[in-house]
Amino acid sequence: MTNSTNKKPVYNLEERTYLLARNIVQEMKNTKKDFYNEDDIKQLIKSSGSVGANYIEANGSFSKKDFVQRIKICRKESKESAYWLRLINDSTYDNDSKNLKTLYQEAVELKKIFSSIMEKSK
Repeated sequence: MTNSTNKKPVYNLEERTYLLARNIVQEMKNTKKDFYNEDDIKQLIKSSGSVGANYIEANGSFSKKDFVQRIKICRKESKESAYWLRLINDSTYDNDSKNLKTLYQEAVELKKIFSSIMEKSK
C-alpha cells in the first residue's frame, strides 16, 4: 500500500506502479546530480517507469503465458528500481533520506507482490 498526495491508501496495483514512477521522478528532480550518480538516476527513472508500463501490458495480454512473462518483467524492474534507490541513497544522501527509503520499501513491496502473482499464475 502506498499513499498518494491526499494521504489515502492506494490498493490499485496499476495506480501504485504509476505513483512509484511519478514519485521517483519528483524525488530525482530534487536530488543533487553529479558525475557519479547521473547514470544511476537515469537507470532508476527507466526501471521504475517500466514497472507500471509492463503491468499495464500484462493486464491487456491475450494469453496466460504473455501475462506471466510481463509480470516477470514487472518483478525484475521492481527489483532493479530497489537496487538503484538503495545505491543512490547510500551514495548521495549518506543514509538519511526518508523519501528514498520509503520509495525503496515500496519497490521491494511491489517486487513481493509480483512474485506472489507469478506463483499463483502457475
